[in-house]
Amino acid sequence: MELKYTEDFRNNDRVRTLVNAIHKETVHAWKIMEICGGQTHAIARFGIEEMLPSEIKLLHGPGCPVCVTPIRIIDHVLEIAKRPEVIFTSFGDMMRVPGSESDLLKTKAAGADIRILYSPSDAIAIASENPEKEIVFFAVGFETTAPVYLATLKEAKRRNLKNFSLLTSLFTVPPAIDMILRQPDHQVSGFLTAGHVCAVTGCGAYRTLAAEYNRPMVVTGFEPTDLLYGIYKCVCQLERGIAQVENAYKRVVSDTGNPEAIQLMEEMTVPVDMEWRGIGVIPASGLSLNKRHEEFDAGKKFPSKHIPKTASATDVCIAGDIMKGNKQPSDCVYFGTTCNPEHPSGAPMVSSEGVCSAYFKKMIIA
Repeated sequence: MELKYTEDFRNNDRVRTLVNAIHKETVHAWKIMEICGGQTHAIARFGIEEMLPSEIKLLHGPGCPVCVTPIRIIDHVLEIAKRPEVIFTSFGDMMRVPGSESDLLKTKAAGADIRILYSPSDAIAIASENPEKEIVFFAVGFETTAPVYLATLKEAKRRNLKNFSLLTSLFTVPPAIDMILRQPDHQVSGFLTAGHVCAVTGCGAYRTLAAEYNRPMVVTGFEPTDLLYGIYKCVCQLERGIAQVENAYKRVVSDTGNPEAIQLMEEMTVPVDMEWRGIGVIPASGLSLNKRHEEFDAGKKFPSKHIPKTASATDVCIAGDIMKGNKQPSDCVYFGTTCNPEHPSGAPMVSSEGVCSAYFKKMIIA
């Protein structure tokens, strides 16, 4: 039987049923954070917040890897892309992410050989066809996409394509949740965890966090009924004083995740302290290629000589407070004026999945 995802998970009757259940269940005031940019985008697009009782507030965490890729990495990217021997490749969503002075789109317009790809495997074909060039792919993401990049690197290694390398900006979600909950003034009652990340990693790390911080963590999907069901399950736990991991996205997520993807990450990467744009360094929150694969690490192959300037975003926006759940985009005086998707100042406005970008579009449509 064919699954009609749009019809099944955007069904008005099911939406009403879940909204009514949330209203019936809610007695106290709660603040629930989603930790995925795709969920943030869907919440804004479908008007999920407007459906909820006034006691329920949604907070929007640092769930967009494009947004949180730091300026120093973007500046390094631009250095590498300008090299005459390099063909620099990337997904399109990185093209307008600002560094301290420029971005990939402007650098391409100035003559650099920068190519937008739909799959990292396309970079292998380019490397094979251009043996005289160095092919670099910009690998940005959470645990969801890291295995895809690593599988691509493994194939390049199998083919002995020494002119292929990855410049990585890979983040892991549990340390970010830990950072948020370590804040003495954090406001988070419970979490909707990222379904696609959990599909890869499983739920083990979230159980540790739920127990340590006494906060419910509900694995949640991306369609309206997914999000409402996740919120409902989180509210049910909160109202009963329960704090555990609950899988509300079982059609995609298993308890153990994807063993092959996990093995690939364990085999090829090592945890590192990672800077998150707008937030700062979070210990052991990134993945870097390990020593056995460092010959394919573009960061080591083309070390940066640039000393990044102080990011203007720290002066003109409250990105860190927004992504930690302490403030909302509307609290920023620059939101929608000097900071907008065409000219982003801070991390949450950089990508379409960033919270400020999502809510800017919602404001324009309204």
